[in-house]
Amino acid sequence: MKYLHTMIRVTDIDASLDFYCTHLGLENVGRFDIEEGRFTLVFLAPPGQPEAQIELTHNWDEKEVDEGRNFGHLAYEVEDIYATCEKLSKAGITINRPPRDGRMAFIRSPDNVSVELLQAGSPLPSQEPWASMENIGHW
Repeated sequence: MKYLHTMIRVTDIDASLDFYCTHLGLENVGRFDIEEGRFTLVFLAPPGQPEAQIELTHNWDEKEVDEGRNFGHLAYEVEDIYATCEKLSKAGITINRPPRDGRMAFIRSPDNVSVELLQAGSPLPSQEPWASMENIGHW
């Protein structure tokens, strides 16, 4: 497993970039404006440490983010998302968002911290039972 990033929701992307980049010295390593989903993702990292990223997520229509919603999730890359989810499921861990696409799944810690699992490299071909599984709860 490889650490990828921690996601933080923000209400003002420009003010957040000023804070994290201008004042804290993080560097913008990628920005994605997703029109159809109405959100922006900006990945930041300390200089020379591209592996230590935070993801700023700005949902365009969300005007307020309280302290329970500003922290989004931890993210880890895994070698085989299906094998990882099967192992977790057998251990009694609920797969909140199954890896239907062969790329991404979400689980929660005992304290309800959301954890994103992402397939290393390209997504795996879709396969059952994951392809037809419904979401459980939220992440």
